[in-house]
Amino acid sequence: MRKIHLFTTLILLIFTGSAIAQTGKGKSKAKKKPEPFAWSNPLSGEQLAKYSLPEGLSHQTFTSPSIGTEVGYFIYLPETYKESGDTKLNLVFHLHGGRPGSERKSIKLSKYVDAAIKAKTIEPTIYVWPNGGPMSWYNYPQIENGHGEDVFVKELIPHIQNKYRVNKMAIEGFSQGGRGTTRIMFQYPELFVSAAPGGSGYEPEKRIQENDGAESEKVKFAKGYNTWDLADVYAKRDEKTKLPIILWVGTKGFNYEFNLKFSKNLKSLGIPHEMLVVEGADHSAAKIYEAKGDELMQFHQKNFSGSKGH
Repeated sequence: MRKIHLFTTLILLIFTGSAIAQTGKGKSKAKKKPEPFAWSNPLSGEQLAKYSLPEGLSHQTFTSPSIGTEVGYFIYLPETYKESGDTKLNLVFHLHGGRPGSERKSIKLSKYVDAAIKAKTIEPTIYVWPNGGPMSWYNYPQIENGHGEDVFVKELIPHIQNKYRVNKMAIEGFSQGGRGTTRIMFQYPELFVSAAPGGSGYEPEKRIQENDGAESEKVKFAKGYNTWDLADVYAKRDEKTKLPIILWVGTKGFNYEFNLKFSKNLKSLGIPHEMLVVEGADHSAAKIYEAKGDELMQFHQKNFSGSKGH
């Protein structure tokens, strides 16, 4: 009888477990697959309204000469842009995080920009959210049309300058976009009056440096093409003290400790910079913007006012 009871109990447990699995209870959530990469990712007017994004935000494209396809970007134009005639406005590029690239990824930050302008916390400023390409801000020739950095620096920026009334330019980004901001600011400091890499993954950048370009077994970049080596090269330039730089990061973000290490490295190289550390904030550009976004935006404003431009 005891054996029969045990057998019955086992059958009930198996059946119960099967039922739970079929109803979805007890199942681990499947990882959401990233959307396939596309160089242009517009949102409909209905979607823009759903996210409560400001009216001044729109999706635009240009034809890339190097890859022969339409490349998308979101641009925020303050109300005064239309009213100001021939007046040029200052502009900030925000580089999104994650891989692969999509210009949609960080556009919710436009709400903070719009609110700051309407509150007169900052001057009317153009903000642009570009697409970083399949490897997000890296040039990666192993992938077809994989030159995300060149498309941004050598094609999108001239397109923006030709199409819109742009005065001075600044650059910022978060996470993968912070890595991109750091590499780009060290290579092209003459383009910008200020640079603000945020939440940057300086640990994988260090790994790239120490492994002849290898970030992992599957991903390998050109030797020297990382934030640490480029900082060394930049430190030897005569103008190393001319570009105002601020690192911004939350204390609960998983890149926090390596941002401190990178800051220490910059100090040792004689590269001046500031740090904006947000207590209790995790790895989220939106949460940092919510807590200290005005300070970050005002950092660019201060340098727009104080520089002679490029």
